Amino acid sequence: MLGKSQDADRKIQPGEYEFNGAMPPTEILSKLLTGRVLLYTVTIPEGYTINQIADVLEGQHITSRTEFLRMASDRSFIKTLGISAETVEGYLFPDTYRFARATPAKEVVRTMVDQLGRVVTEEWQERAKDMNLTIHQVLTLASVIEKETGAGDERPHISSVFHNRLKKRIPLQSDPTVIYGLPNFDGNLHKKDLSHPSPYNTYRWPGLPPGPIASPGADSIRAALYPATSKYLYFVSRNDGTHHFSTTLVEHNRAVEKYQKRPFRRGPHSQISVVPGDGNLAYWKGVS
Repeated sequence: MLGKSQDADRKIQPGEYEFNGAMPPTEILSKLLTGRVLLYTVTIPEGYTINQIADVLEGQHITSRTEFLRMASDRSFIKTLGISAETVEGYLFPDTYRFARATPAKEVVRTMVDQLGRVVTEEWQERAKDMNLTIHQVLTLASVIEKETGAGDERPHISSVFHNRLKKRIPLQSDPTVIYGLPNFDGNLHKKDLSHPSPYNTYRWPGLPPGPIASPGADSIRAALYPATSKYLYFVSRNDGTHHFSTTLVEHNRAVEKYQKRPFRRGPHSQISVVPGDGNLAYWKGVS
């Protein structure tokens, strides 16, 4: 009746609302007219791919997974976002958002891309120019850094390894890039996978992969732009979430022996180590 008296009964906004018994009719009507719908908190973790983000959004009933993936690779739509890439992989900033249920996928994508635009400041953009890197290249490198380590203080050192390799034209040889390019990854990286012809295979192709392999967080983007000063060319996992960094191949091989081969000789897994420069493969069974 209040809506009819104010000629507003046909102007309410569709959506999911939250009311309580103490709210007066005027407040209820105002809420319906202004579209103050119920919002849900959604957290997108750092290092998630487009497909993983789509799963999270559909799982929390924010938007359709199929529609989200379609918009994420719609070249005409992506162009309106100021992005020159085949998909928005790497451009969806990992953060905590508040969305209404059944939000159009296009709006979700735009919101996440806009958030990245706020994170990548003018200072960072100028830094990228000084390094002769495009933002696309920065995000690509940042995504590889993001997938290589979860230890925040290691990111600048991981970055220095990749920057040093790029300068020396040594292949990056990053397992996460290989995994990203595999059509069917079973959870274990095999020797044959390093020969896969994917353009993301940084064991076969020098330089950066064609684009990001995940959504990097601010710390990884910063690390890509401000690497530590070092001569490191190698790193190997210590199996505790951190890595040992080496300058020479001899030192690296000792670290592999210490942290990988020796502790897991009887294990069921395997690992492949590639010698930078000549592309030779060394394969050890029983190494995790």
